[in-house]
Amino acid sequence: PPTFGRARIVVLFASLLAALSAGTNYVRFRINQTDSRSSAYAPQLGARLGLSHTQLNLIGLGGNVGVYLSAPILGRIVDSRGPKSLLLSGFFLLLAGYSGIRFIYDAGLAKDVETLSTAMFIFLIGCSFMTGVGGNGGLCAAVNTTAKTFPDKVRGSTTGLVISGFGLSAFFFSAIAHLAFPGNTSSFLLLLSLGTSFPMLIGFIFVRPIPLPPSEAHHDIVGNGVDRVEADAASLSPSILSVQVHENDSRTHLLTTQERDDGLEAGLGHRQVPTTPLEEYIDDARGGSGIELSPPRGVSRSPRPGPGRHRSSSSRRSFSQSGKQLLDVGPNIFGVKLWTSIDFWIPFISLSLLSGTGLMYINNVGSMSQALYVYTHIDRYNEVDASQWQATQVSTISFMNFSGRILIGLLADFIKSKFGLPRSTLLILVASIILSSQLAASYIENVRVLWRASALLGLGYGSMFSLYATLCIEWFGLPHFSENWGYLSLSPLFGGNIFSVAFGRNLDAHERTPGESSYMPPPPGIPPRQCLEGLSCYVTSLRLTTGACVCALGLSVWAMRRDRRRIVEAERDGTYRRLPDVIWEEEEEEEEEEGS
Repeated sequence: PPTFGRARIVVLFASLLAALSAGTNYVRFRINQTDSRSSAYAPQLGARLGLSHTQLNLIGLGGNVGVYLSAPILGRIVDSRGPKSLLLSGFFLLLAGYSGIRFIYDAGLAKDVETLSTAMFIFLIGCSFMTGVGGNGGLCAAVNTTAKTFPDKVRGSTTGLVISGFGLSAFFFSAIAHLAFPGNTSSFLLLLSLGTSFPMLIGFIFVRPIPLPPSEAHHDIVGNGVDRVEADAASLSPSILSVQVHENDSRTHLLTTQERDDGLEAGLGHRQVPTTPLEEYIDDARGGSGIELSPPRGVSRSPRPGPGRHRSSSSRRSFSQSGKQLLDVGPNIFGVKLWTSIDFWIPFISLSLLSGTGLMYINNVGSMSQALYVYTHIDRYNEVDASQWQATQVSTISFMNFSGRILIGLLADFIKSKFGLPRSTLLILVASIILSSQLAASYIENVRVLWRASALLGLGYGSMFSLYATLCIEWFGLPHFSENWGYLSLSPLFGGNIFSVAFGRNLDAHERTPGESSYMPPPPGIPPRQCLEGLSCYVTSLRLTTGACVCALGLSVWAMRRDRRRIVEAERDGTYRRLPDVIWEEEEEEEEEEGS
């Protein structure tokens, strides 16, 4: 099918639907714990089951661990076996995980019991873990299929679009719950259980990789700087390959167009081999009979070799050699080579710092909004008004997250095709946006302007994941993309765990405990343990993430410089993904005539 044919568009939208159902892992922490009408369930879960901020963060980390820890395993599965198994397992895991959380929420606490038992708390973490694994399976299948279905010139845009569905997921389901059954957490959990699992079945039917058109496949494999004539000839795209069944001598000739037509009319023993998918030639490329190429129509021949440079039939390059090298061009780094490459550890560390910053902010923005609102409205606290400001942060982050994942893909494709700049140039932009969000949040003392920091964070966080996924293909290759991206996706485990737990402990340390000697009951309507210090309740955590973003910015500059230096050196040496020379049959015959 053509690049933007109906079949590829169907796959794109089915992948987008699967990704849209995969990102609900972030919906649980959107609103503050005291709001009984919010369209998120962690606040109500904490209030109903007596959970602290730290415990809620641990439940959220269970989902995050499920997302990131499963990524290398799921990536290896989809690289080797395709997307079907991941989509099917995602259906069962999402259905079971959210149903289990709903069961515990509906059961609540027994009479005279103030906190949840350890066993049930662990079970909650396990259910959260299942939702993380199931959602990540759907996302991994969707992104992998999209990357293999569309060529490099639009790969950043298409994968960004699919990943944007993941970023929009929390806002999408929260909006449905807010409109359909506001304040009914049990119904919201039922919506998550069914609304996230059944789209995976739709993806199971429609999500499948479609081979690229020949010209796009060749461009995708050999990259920029490759002579089009060489690429088309070596990959057999210009014409239909005609292979002789009988043995001639040490080589088998490709017929010219006229010879092929005459041979077919005469009933010669030739079979025609279609040339659309490159994969059809893998067997021949790995040991089939040698094949020489006749020049395609409308293509000028390569310059004739100089006098005396006659090649014997044994020294001529066969298609089995050329085809194998064609399949091998481009990066294909995985396994031990990946883990021992500094080009892996630079993005791994920077992604850990940036994603950890984003996770900490996203998981706790409701608490930040609540602290600022209480500080400025301590004598006129309104719970409904407070929840609306919290919902503003949710909507802002979700929309900008969605927008960033699309815009960064379009921008990355644009600067590469229009200006010839590597996509890694945008690493500096992404790190700068997230850094600016932390600096802004560190000085905002009024809840009315907190949306500015939330907008910057959402834009940078969404852009980060789309860009790093695309760069993973560029730097390490497409054959093991999902497995390699899975290893990179382990990085948020470190930054996310450290920063989120640090924020929870910092906020708990500033909360007012009724048992303290200096404890003064807050005004009516304000939660008993609420911190009343405003920005001071959490600013220390923001200073920690600001320092982390500065380090990530330095690593981004380093990664960009290394990438540009590598490209310049490869182009200077003339070895940038070059294909072997092709010996044209007509040219060879002229050499033999001159020799005789």
